[in-house]
Amino acid sequence: MKKNMGSADRIIRVLLAAVFAYLYFGGVITGTLGIVLVVLGGVFVLTSLISFCPLYTLVGFSTCPRKTT
Repeated sequence: MKKNMGSADRIIRVLLAAVFAYLYFGGVITGTLGIVLVVLGGVFVLTSLISFCPLYTLVGFSTCPRKTT
């Protein structure tokens, strides 16, 4: 897997995952929507840790800085 996520993208995803977790475990959002947000937050954290997003590959998008040679 070739990395396709930059550091800003990774930080934003982790912050969103933390907000989703807070909303769910704080009781602000419950039910199906809460579970969907927690799962989405888990996916965000996982993709941030490996710096790879499968959806970016499908659309040919990358937030990694280009290397200059």
